[in-house]
Amino acid sequence: MADEENVNGSSEEQSEKGQQKKTAKYDSGAADLEKVTDYAEEKEISTQDVANAISAIGDRRNQAALEKQEREKELLKVVIKREDVDLIVREMEISRTSAERYLREYHGNIVDALIALTN
Repeated sequence: MADEENVNGSSEEQSEKGQQKKTAKYDSGAADLEKVTDYAEEKEISTQDVANAISAIGDRRNQAALEKQEREKELLKVVIKREDVDLIVREMEISRTSAERYLREYHGNIVDALIALTN
């Protein structure tokens, strides 16, 4: 009977130690979680940062729009032949504005425009 008490006593001690280890693991996880949430709370985005970001995005959009307008002005200066436009419209079956656009992008060179359209 003394042997049974030793066996039962040691198994009870082992289960208590196991529960203490589990509790320690959970406590360390909670401590780690606290560290993460504390850091997130400290780092807040200010309204000034948001305003600066929005301003930067607006500036980039305006710059892109200006560059696009400049590109369109340059393309309008390119001289193209009516016969070339008619040929592209007839052969490639695209709209006249698209044919003109391709010809202008390739500086009126019909061969380069046709190659670009077929690729």
